[in-house]
Amino acid sequence: MILTQSDDFTGDCIFCALNAFLCAAFVICYFYQFFYIAVPFFLKDKPHKPPQPNKIAVLISARNEEAVVKNLLDSLNAQTYARENFTVFVVADNCTDKTAAIAAANGAVVYERTDNSRVGKGYALEFLYGKIASNFGENHFDAYLILDADNVLDTRYIEEMNKTFSDGYEVLTSYRNSKNFGDNWISAGYALWFLRESEYLNHSRMLLNTSCAVSGTGFMFSAATIRKAGGWKFFLLTEDIEFTVYNILDGKKIGYARDAELFDEQPTTFPQSWRQRLRWARGYLQVWCKYGGSLLRNIFSKKFTSCYDMTMTIVPAFVISVLTILNCIVGMATGLILGWDLSNIALSMLGTLCGIYCTLLFIGALTTITQWEKIHAPAHKKILYTFTFPLFMLTYIPIAITALFKKVRWEPILHNRVKTLEEIRSL
Repeated sequence: MILTQSDDFTGDCIFCALNAFLCAAFVICYFYQFFYIAVPFFLKDKPHKPPQPNKIAVLISARNEEAVVKNLLDSLNAQTYARENFTVFVVADNCTDKTAAIAAANGAVVYERTDNSRVGKGYALEFLYGKIASNFGENHFDAYLILDADNVLDTRYIEEMNKTFSDGYEVLTSYRNSKNFGDNWISAGYALWFLRESEYLNHSRMLLNTSCAVSGTGFMFSAATIRKAGGWKFFLLTEDIEFTVYNILDGKKIGYARDAELFDEQPTTFPQSWRQRLRWARGYLQVWCKYGGSLLRNIFSKKFTSCYDMTMTIVPAFVISVLTILNCIVGMATGLILGWDLSNIALSMLGTLCGIYCTLLFIGALTTITQWEKIHAPAHKKILYTFTFPLFMLTYIPIAITALFKKVRWEPILHNRVKTLEEIRSL
């Protein structure tokens, strides 16, 4: 078969058209999130109801966290919420350092777990809740607050969480800030994503009276919620997303306490970041395999908004990104084999990457500008890392592809950024 110029043109156009179709599909799926961006500029937060003196159990899973756990406990001991109304529990999960001793010395009730057959935060929380239920009773506490050992809290954190909990939300999350934004482009990439998630996803959801989403750490739920679930039964690689989807399908509306500010430590090396985000990507696939059918069925119910939102959060970005890359690879390979002029395919690829970069740059820049005072880093780093934010996000693409084929297991993340609340805010 002899290829003519028209054959070349037709071949090029097939791949370019498919690329354009995938880009259009992405825009259609996620247009609602651009609408979310505008919401906080037009709607105001509703006032709280009179808060109740709820008894709260603070649950902290710690695995060799001797370097950072004291600063978290110091920030808990400095809370404005009445000390008699909350108790701090730490599970020292297979620790080989002084985590347990430091936690006990700083006012926490400590339980040591030595089971290495089941690893992961979910199993540690299951163990800790079981100990609390056994020793204190399932009805002793009104709510449970989940934190990570590397967190540092604003002094009003629990007070603000309790306000939203007292408004009637059985599950709620908080404002997730970073204690090491300025370390490098990797930590800043994480931080900007979580700030954007707090202000332009969860805040907008709250203003629109739809369900928010739990993200990793800094979330609270009622005792009735965990009793109904039969204890902590969320063990997928992304147990936070699993917990979110489970409660949305159960009919709960997850709230957001905007004024409850938490500072989280972000990875600073690319290998560590790769491992963590690979676990997240694989975890999203696990959640979809387990709950995807239920989410799709409930899109056509009164839970439409929340289920559609979570469906978009879990699947399309992953799938479309992988298909786009595969389309480009197949297009270039086919062109090389058949001797096509690859300029059209190359331009299509470049246009796609430029479009993604500019979109992410807009999101990063808006987040940086509107959250400027809450980002604790020198001004030049805030500006510089706004431009590297799209590059950080683009590294998710090879991670997503790898997650399709690689077996992933939970691994602990090293935390060593020792900062007090005052030191974080002095930057």
